[in-house]
Amino acid sequence: MSREKSLPYRPCVGVMLVNHRRQAFVGKRIDTKEGDWWQMPQGGIDEGEEPMQAALRELNEETGLQSRHVSLIAQTREELLYDLPRELLGKLWGGRYRGQRQHWFLARFTGQDSDFNLAAHDPAEFCDWRWVDPEQLPQLIIPFKAQVYQAILDEFRPLI
Repeated sequence: MSREKSLPYRPCVGVMLVNHRRQAFVGKRIDTKEGDWWQMPQGGIDEGEEPMQAALRELNEETGLQSRHVSLIAQTREELLYDLPRELLGKLWGGRYRGQRQHWFLARFTGQDSDFNLAAHDPAEFCDWRWVDPEQLPQLIIPFKAQVYQAILDEFRPLI
């Protein structure tokens, strides 16, 4: 068995945040040097943290939104997995993981666009943000995560 296949998946959460116009939030990662990739808020689950707690914390850290600005609607039925491409193995997360296993949440944005504050957490993760048609999500994310975004979209589409 190769070393990569023996590595575990990093426990993670993500939030598909939609507004009243049925558009999804995406942010442009501040650390992306190649490509024009946009993603939904996501991040690791801390020790002892429940996935829903982690989702709200990550949403706050990456967007500045407080829990009063969102209403959770659903969670994916199963965790979604992705593997890192070979060129990123050993470079991310201290080389401890082969990819991520993610719990995704669908949330309705109940605030105003002025409630977003990308600089609320230091260091910031996003340098820009926008609302997009959810059908665009798999084309906006870095290609190795596109299958996960398609699965999220397929599961949440009826609820958006």
